[in-house]
Amino acid sequence: MAARLFRDRRDAGRSLAGLLEHYSGDPAVIVLGLPRGGVPVAYEVAMALGAPLDIFLVRKLGVPGREEVAMGAIADGGVAVLNDDVIRGLDIPPEAIRRVAEHESRELLRREQAYREGRPSPELEGRTVILVDDGLATGASMRAAIGALRRHRPARLVVAVPAAPGVTCEELAGTVDEVVCATTPSPFVAVGESYWDFTQTTDEEVRDLLRAAARTSRVSADDGGLTEVALIRAEALPVEDGVPSDEALFALVGDAHFVLIGEASHGTHEFYAARARMTRRLIEEKGFCAVAAEADWPDAYRVNRFVRGRSSDDAAAEEALRGFERFPTWMWRNTAVLDFVGWLREHNDRHRPDERAKAGFYGLDVYSLYRSIDEVISYLDHVDPQAAARARERYACFDHYRGEDDAQAWGFEAAFGAGETCEREVVEQLVDLRRHAVEYARQDGLLAEDDLFYAEQNARTVRDAATYYRTMFGGQVSSWNLRDRHMAETLDALADHLGQQRGGPAKIVVWEHNSHLGDARATEAASRGELNVGQLVREGHPGDCRLLGFTTYAGTVTAADDWGGPAERKAVRPALADSVEELFHEAAQKEFLIPFDRAPRVAEALRAAKLERAIGVIYRPETERQSHYFRVRMADQFDAVIHIDETRAVEPLERTPGWESGEVPETYPFAL
Repeated sequence: MAARLFRDRRDAGRSLAGLLEHYSGDPAVIVLGLPRGGVPVAYEVAMALGAPLDIFLVRKLGVPGREEVAMGAIADGGVAVLNDDVIRGLDIPPEAIRRVAEHESRELLRREQAYREGRPSPELEGRTVILVDDGLATGASMRAAIGALRRHRPARLVVAVPAAPGVTCEELAGTVDEVVCATTPSPFVAVGESYWDFTQTTDEEVRDLLRAAARTSRVSADDGGLTEVALIRAEALPVEDGVPSDEALFALVGDAHFVLIGEASHGTHEFYAARARMTRRLIEEKGFCAVAAEADWPDAYRVNRFVRGRSSDDAAAEEALRGFERFPTWMWRNTAVLDFVGWLREHNDRHRPDERAKAGFYGLDVYSLYRSIDEVISYLDHVDPQAAARARERYACFDHYRGEDDAQAWGFEAAFGAGETCEREVVEQLVDLRRHAVEYARQDGLLAEDDLFYAEQNARTVRDAATYYRTMFGGQVSSWNLRDRHMAETLDALADHLGQQRGGPAKIVVWEHNSHLGDARATEAASRGELNVGQLVREGHPGDCRLLGFTTYAGTVTAADDWGGPAERKAVRPALADSVEELFHEAAQKEFLIPFDRAPRVAEALRAAKLERAIGVIYRPETERQSHYFRVRMADQFDAVIHIDETRAVEPLERTPGWESGEVPETYPFAL
């Protein structure tokens, strides 16, 4: 068979599995990997065939002083195969062979105990055993394994490897029932020459793969014997660059007025780009009229003015995004958002002069204490100077804290009793604004209504931000809950405002992180007393909302080391075992959609608790399990999920030296 280059052992396993399809679904089949390097290959084969995975241990007997040269091998059960030519040629004495064999026997036993973790050895008699390694050179280890396996009396013995010399494959063919070699390079130099990445497999990786295989091999009478991986392959729908077909997207959305589209990180290009493309289709074809984002209200409203053609200051999309100055700027000042904002302006321009037909861009977040104060006062300066003076007096208690960490400085002191007056004053200001709302709204029709709504939401934000910054020093749960309640209430207020203007219910797309949009009741956050936007929207609009999440297995991400730090392009580690991301990766598909109402068997499997990764604006791979994973019941957390196996960092509009230096070389390994 012609030579080829595998990306890594998992890629080799997927290719090898295609040559073993005739064993798929056979209940007599068991796949055994030769640790360590053969286990990742065997895992892919087992998952593709729907067969159980186990290990069969073999240890090379290296020549003393020249351990890289094999003089034989020893396998489970004490079976040894010696290379007489090497032994005679190097004149190796029997005592030296015995010492090496004893040492390797002890190591073989140690590894068996470490890998199995108390699980018994499988019963092999009468079964079809597919023995897998990551490649063969002389075949000594494989021959030792074959000899040992014969003692277990399998009905059929198959050897399968991604790469081997043609002559070795021919020699082994006389000792087993079938030999499958995916590639036979000529000349054959070494097994590693058939791989881009031949990094040594670790003991932990072997254990993780065996654990994952044990989980996915659980079957029930209802699924026809299919593993979780096989169910995903059977029920997943295709996507292109993370975007489903219009038919699949519109079927998922149905008649819902709220579509919440998440992201597994705040710095992944594919999440932003796919979310933007889906939103465009919903605006164009399904009548959605607004995007509500996890962004500060005044900064997003600057974008809203631009896309609706009401800005006198911003002539281009990039200028409209300059309001996002607070860390992390790359969340909204990135190329994917820039493209969407430009498109939204063009879309709205085609609908002039009908203001009600235009789609807007709004923020839901609570952080903009001082910006919102300034916006309230600026609005009142134009419509009611006396009210503006009263607002300045009420908000004056915050003035002592204006600075780099202004709101947090105020919140720290307020947590110990110094901010009570400020909170009373901000409530009074909101009440005052609402008291004069009818008067202000009459001044200039539709535009006046929008301006009043903008000012009132700023006043609400000041009120909630004051409470938020005080509570953030008193308890994580209370500040989290206050923030998400504020975002959900802002969404409802926006829906009411737009609905009144349009003369019917408004349809809104929400962009936030998975941790905000996935129903908190289906996550471990509920045990801490936390709620979130997804839960509140489901409770407030039952049957009228859809929650869509994103996941990824590996790649790169834009994130910082610490809060306030510079944007860096960081490598995302492959997902942990027992995570939904790892399970999706095992499906061996680049990307797919799982709508849980149309994938009932996958939904049932994903109602069991699994780990899910969440990367915010900070990514700390060195503490990834503690910092970035939590347990979820995904089928209850979302209505659907899109998985993109490998993703790349979102590109900030301001590319810092740290971001540039984190770039992965373009030629490795996909661009060749």
